[in-house]
Amino acid sequence: MNADRHHIVDSAEHIAPGLWEELAPAATEKERIAGEGFSYGQDVWRRFTRNKMALMGLWIIILLVLSAVFVPFFWTHNYHYQELTYANVPPLLPLYDLGNDQFVFLNKNFKLYQVARSGKLLGLIKPKQRLVAEKQILYELNGRKYRMDYTQLPVRLLDENANEITTGSRVWNKTYFLGTDALGRDLFIRQIYGARISLLVALIATVVNFVIGVLYGGISGYLGGTVDNVMMRIVEIINTIPLTLYVILIMVLLESGFTSIVLAIGTVFWVDMARIVRGQILTLKEQEFVYAAKTMGAGTRRILFRHLLPNTMGPIIVTLAMLIPGAIFIEAFMSFIGLGVAPPMASWGTLCSDALGTFRSFPYQLFIPALAISITMFAFNFLVDGLRDALDPRLRK
Repeated sequence: MNADRHHIVDSAEHIAPGLWEELAPAATEKERIAGEGFSYGQDVWRRFTRNKMALMGLWIIILLVLSAVFVPFFWTHNYHYQELTYANVPPLLPLYDLGNDQFVFLNKNFKLYQVARSGKLLGLIKPKQRLVAEKQILYELNGRKYRMDYTQLPVRLLDENANEITTGSRVWNKTYFLGTDALGRDLFIRQIYGARISLLVALIATVVNFVIGVLYGGISGYLGGTVDNVMMRIVEIINTIPLTLYVILIMVLLESGFTSIVLAIGTVFWVDMARIVRGQILTLKEQEFVYAAKTMGAGTRRILFRHLLPNTMGPIIVTLAMLIPGAIFIEAFMSFIGLGVAPPMASWGTLCSDALGTFRSFPYQLFIPALAISITMFAFNFLVDGLRDALDPRLRK
């Protein structure tokens, strides 16, 4: 036997190195299902980034937050600064070419502005004479006479020979990016401040939801029995009272303003979170790991905060993301009906309310804040859908 072993060794020494080649994997190895391992957080992020709509919503929210925080520091206008000379100037300016590189803009409120070719407002052209009976306003610019004829709408601009001057190109308003309101305030910076108010309300509502709702629902679900019944009846009582009534009651005590809307949302907006956390705790507290923790001597506080609540973070995160757009919409609605922030503070709701009076002539003043609310709602909804799909273990592939 030793001779055979030596014979094998001697034979191996004479084998050329080129004869050692990697064998092709067996057919069973080709069908083997295997992949790189991921942690739970990495797996959630990987599946979240595959959802393009959720990523788009996330980027919109990030852009909105950054704009609300940093834009007011370098913008030239303030949200409460009034320039009545430029009241109701739209974001898109149809220009009248008067020749010699002279351009004017005729607004619907019977005001004539001198505008640069780039779209920058150069100033208001003062009328030379008003012919009330003829419904005409006379102007003189660079030695030439012009007249504004408002006998019928739309308003027309005529030269000195009574020939109508037609509009040429349309340029974007470089002085007021999104136009102005009825008081000549910059709508762009007011939109930014409106976003700041809405996001601040949403942030406070989120913190209150997380602290009160999670604790309340967790304690109710874990203790169960009579404690659970009493706590849930309190939640039902709070939930039956309309939010508008809460705001009115708080306004009686604190007057209208940002504090009133924050307190109103913060005191009642956590009930949905409490219900969801309670349902999750009722399911998890009967699991084996809870019995194991009790066997090892863990107390109620440790079991609740170290074992149960961490295992409910998925539904909690999704619920928080769902409640944020709800808080933004409630704040906008309350401000719209006059129960939210007080003037001159800007809010998307107050911007919509202020725009109703000039909606027929200047509809952009309503469309811009309404569009901002809609885009924000869609962005958060896309984000919520992506988070729900990424955090749901049943959807793992």
